[in-house]
Amino acid sequence: MSSAVGLASTSKNMGFDENKVDDKEGTPVSETNVTGSDHVVPVVEPETEDEDDEDVEGKIQLGPKCTLKELSEKDKDESLRRWKEQLLGSVDINSAEETLDPEVKILSLAIKSPGRPDIFLLVPDAGNPKGPWFTLKEGSRYSLKFTFQVSNNIVSGLRYRNTVWKSGIKVDNTREMIGTFCPQSEPYTHEMPEETTPSGIFARGSYSAKTQFLDDDNRCYLGMTYTFDIRKEWQSTKN
Repeated sequence: MSSAVGLASTSKNMGFDENKVDDKEGTPVSETNVTGSDHVVPVVEPETEDEDDEDVEGKIQLGPKCTLKELSEKDKDESLRRWKEQLLGSVDINSAEETLDPEVKILSLAIKSPGRPDIFLLVPDAGNPKGPWFTLKEGSRYSLKFTFQVSNNIVSGLRYRNTVWKSGIKVDNTREMIGTFCPQSEPYTHEMPEETTPSGIFARGSYSAKTQFLDDDNRCYLGMTYTFDIRKEWQSTKN
């Protein structure tokens, strides 16, 4: 998604725009049948190429890491004190853990489409979703909405990455910066820009995708590979 999980940047026609198609083949795949699908679904293997080259080049150097308590005790200058108060907000420094590494947990993921109930996606505790994770209607507008919680320390440069393949060919590669967040008890909510799924006989079928949430240090807080379908109509919500 440009939004999260598995959704492709379909406003760009998920690679079907002739100016968008990558001449290179995507990640090597093996094929396996997926129940309930009319197509053979390529399952994405782990990336072997270094996807972070362009991220490293533009990374902001924030200096040595420190715990929240150490940060609060540094620089007694009044202007810096106000800046830190604005950055840390209502964080209870005395109860903050003495750790350098932030913790980010993705609490919920949902696909929103005008005029339809939200599609809530179950995030597995471990491993990848089984079978097609969701189905989208061709030519439909959608966006991804997710909530997440930050604890322990400030997470810098949290970003979303989503790569989509169809029949082993990479058709979309989306990267979006979400931001920098301080720890707090209340979860954060973020909604991706609205996209439109491609349409037509060549757009319909099964797709493979790899989604990641990473920070400036390339620490991955959620990484999944999965499959999804684009069909003529929405999937029935009846059990």
